Amino acid sequence: MSRPLEEQISRAPRATSARRWIAWLFAIAGVLICVVAARMTQIELQTSQRQARYLSELGSEIGFSVDDGPSANALQAAAGPYDVRLGYASLPSFEERLVARGFAVAAQARGTAAMLSMAEKGLFLPYQEKDSAGLALLDARGASLYRASNPGGTYDSFESVPPVIVHALLFIEDRNLLDESEPNRNPAIDWGRFGRALFDQGVRVFDKHAPQPGGSTLATQIEKFRHSSGGRTASPPEKLRQIASASVRAYLDGPQTMPARRQLVVRYLNSVPLAARPGIGEIIGLPDGMAAWYGRDFDDYNRILNAPVSAEALDAQALAFKQALSLMIAQRAPSRFLRPGSPELERRTDSYLRLLGASGIIAPALRDVALAVPLELSPAPHRRDAVSFVTRKGVTTLRTNLLATLGVQSLYDLDRLDLTVTATLDNAVQQAVSERLASAATRDGARDAGLIGYHMLRPKDDPSKIAYSFTLMERRGGANLVRVQTDSVNQPFDISRSGRLNLGSTAKLRTVITYLQIVADLHARFGPMSAAQLHAVTPDRQDALTRWALDYLSKTPDRSLAAMLDAAVERKYSASPGETFYTGGGAQSFNNFEATDNSRVLTVERAFQHSVNLVFVRLMRDIVHYEMVKVAGPSSGWLDDPAVRHAYLTRFADAESRVYLSRFYAKYRLKTADEALALLLRDVRKSPPKLATVLRSVAPDAPQSWFDAQMRTALRGTPSASITDADLAKLYVKYGVDKFNLNDRGYIASVHPLELWTVNYLRAHPLATLNDAQEASRDARVAVYSWLFKTRYRATQDRRIRRMVELQAYAEIAKSWRALGYPFSSVTPSYATAIGAAGDRPEALAQLIGIVENGGSGLATQRISTLEFAKDTPYETHFVHVSAPPKPLVAPEIASVVQRLLHDVVAGGTAQRLAAGMTSSDGRSLDVSGKTGTGDQRFNVYARGRRLIESRKVNRTATFVFVIGERFFGTLTVYVREPYAARYDFTSALAVQMLKSLGPELQPLFADGQPLAAESVSR
Repeated sequence: MSRPLEEQISRAPRATSARRWIAWLFAIAGVLICVVAARMTQIELQTSQRQARYLSELGSEIGFSVDDGPSANALQAAAGPYDVRLGYASLPSFEERLVARGFAVAAQARGTAAMLSMAEKGLFLPYQEKDSAGLALLDARGASLYRASNPGGTYDSFESVPPVIVHALLFIEDRNLLDESEPNRNPAIDWGRFGRALFDQGVRVFDKHAPQPGGSTLATQIEKFRHSSGGRTASPPEKLRQIASASVRAYLDGPQTMPARRQLVVRYLNSVPLAARPGIGEIIGLPDGMAAWYGRDFDDYNRILNAPVSAEALDAQALAFKQALSLMIAQRAPSRFLRPGSPELERRTDSYLRLLGASGIIAPALRDVALAVPLELSPAPHRRDAVSFVTRKGVTTLRTNLLATLGVQSLYDLDRLDLTVTATLDNAVQQAVSERLASAATRDGARDAGLIGYHMLRPKDDPSKIAYSFTLMERRGGANLVRVQTDSVNQPFDISRSGRLNLGSTAKLRTVITYLQIVADLHARFGPMSAAQLHAVTPDRQDALTRWALDYLSKTPDRSLAAMLDAAVERKYSASPGETFYTGGGAQSFNNFEATDNSRVLTVERAFQHSVNLVFVRLMRDIVHYEMVKVAGPSSGWLDDPAVRHAYLTRFADAESRVYLSRFYAKYRLKTADEALALLLRDVRKSPPKLATVLRSVAPDAPQSWFDAQMRTALRGTPSASITDADLAKLYVKYGVDKFNLNDRGYIASVHPLELWTVNYLRAHPLATLNDAQEASRDARVAVYSWLFKTRYRATQDRRIRRMVELQAYAEIAKSWRALGYPFSSVTPSYATAIGAAGDRPEALAQLIGIVENGGSGLATQRISTLEFAKDTPYETHFVHVSAPPKPLVAPEIASVVQRLLHDVVAGGTAQRLAAGMTSSDGRSLDVSGKTGTGDQRFNVYARGRRLIESRKVNRTATFVFVIGERFFGTLTVYVREPYAARYDFTSALAVQMLKSLGPELQPLFADGQPLAAESVSR
């Protein structure tokens, strides 16, 4: 039953009043909550207490450790300037290249879960970053070889920064950064500046020309120019990324950030980018900026600014402070402000001087004097003192090797990597050897080294013009370790690794190995045959080696390879120089070094021991003939078969015509049409038919008037100068291109037909490339050599065919040499290759003798044993060289025979002065073996008919490629270039004696089991 109406009416006002009170209470509570929230936000913005607690707890969980082996979750660096410069961003590609080159990851950094989480969120990794880093090279014992640091000068602590610089920097960039009343302050964000920046960005939506002041703090600026792409803030999300990364970094060491904030000042001053200067490169940090832009010494200007302000020091303090202040201002647009002669930087600097003075940051006296001092940027960067190339030759080789290994573009970029490399060099021995080589350039030093004497230096010789190169390797840990590599040439040129030098009879080492490899091949082919089968084989009449092998195997009771190789080095050759050798496309004659050898008949072994030239010339002839038959079959096949003859002649004609066309193209390609014609006519005899033929061939469509003018000009001063117009008209018609073919026109003009064709072609196609000319000349080149295919020239054809087959043979010889480290793609196609004409490099010879001494197996040459990237960072990675298995290159039986030959050279041959060996540090005598060589490289000029009209010495070399004991081998080369080469007649005896004199310097390396840091890890 419902209540009376009167009662319901009486209760209604009281219910409404209660709801109103409840609403008021909620409203008051909401206001209180908002007030409390606002206050809490205000307190947090002012004190950063909550974020300090949270981020410091997070920071305690962020870290990394370095453990053995590669990391499964290796951290990837950002692509900012800092990460690129120090190589952190390139570490994955470095690892890929190093692993492909025989290195393995020995240890690598692993991030904690919190660190990995930061990386996944896209933040820049938080750790204590380095302000300065660079390439460091250490030798095998850990001694410093080379050290680069970028930037070069840095402040190492907050206390080392002059206070006046700190105050000025904070006034310009971050005024509240070091507020001591806020111990937990987050330095990554200044809420006042950030809010104004957001407001200004909103204004720019409506007014594109409104000012855009930044909201960055020092902390976010450092994140930007270190880690953001290009050192720029490209978008709002990138700005938030900088703030978040800087915030986490600020609390790594706990909730109180004052130490971190002070360190921000130091990092900023050390890291701010300040454009670049020619000859220096990118300039980073205030210390390097003061040196580069004002020529200021780091210690000097800091001493001046740290001193109390005084009348006596005021001028110096004002100048130093104004210069430092200008660079703090210039960092906002360094490429614009730091232009010599620009007044903008000084205007801005003076403006800030007034502000700093008005705000009490600097004393009025300092302000006034600084305003009066002009800013003058250094017109040129400070030049470093010249460093001798001799002292850094080994280091330069190492750095160049690192360039190729890591795929870095330049030595400049390499030096900026955060990288420590341990090399295999022994620096103490290297420096001692370098000093001894340098002393040999003086008369007293040459005398002390025993270099004056028979076949060495004469008393009147000037030793200062002679250079020495020395390379020493050690076979150890499954690799050939480069222990010493130096020379006395004060130039970038590296004798051991550069150029192509005639190293004389050291080529006999390559030749005898090739010879023995052929004997081994013949043994493999014919060794299993019976006597009857051997007699059934009919060798080519030119193939002396196959004939000998068949004869030997048919008679010997011992068919082992070792016995056959021993017999091969006992084969005899005449040493007579009284024979003309048809080699290299022409006739050549050779001489022995010792005339007493001319009448002798010597075994290969004896000739190797005493370095007798003619024996090896004849041996090379046999090798070439063997290879000719091997690549082209019996000579009857390519001399008697018409189809084969035609194929070879076609190849010859194409190859030779291309050579001539290339020569003529190079002669005329940079000339105008008139210059080319004048150059061609200069060598043409001044007779009307010859001149007319040239003119009508070069410009067949030129009018009669042009022809007449050219003819009269060319005939001026000759008996035909008065030639009539009628005669010129007859010549114009008679010698047109339609009257004679290209060969006939060349014959009439006494000019190579292809030279006429080339000048005509370039006249019409001045921008044509050599390939264009070769392609366009195809028909002309065929026509020029059409005479060669006529049957009446059979003898000429035979010579050309032999030449083509001979070139194939030399290509096979070059191939076998390259398999053993020969550094060039081809050899000189001449028997003189056996005595050095093809050239070589000392280091390549050392590698060859290393193969021999390792029983015929090749080991990798190693200059670097370990690499340590990014030490004490989350990217830290250690690489160690891993020795690959030896690569069989020469049969062990061959290596054994060659080892005996090398020993004979020292025991009783051309290197006999080292027959007693070399003494180790413990008094033991170490056996020495090797091969000597003397090279006399000449530049010859020939007239027509191959008449020699000039011959000059380009350089003279003396080389000894050697083995010492059981582990060491290398080369010592003596080198003198023109114009001094003609003054000397030393032989390889000089190189042998120089090595002998180095015994005391090398003794520290000869101790068994020496503890060196550079050891390979066997696979």
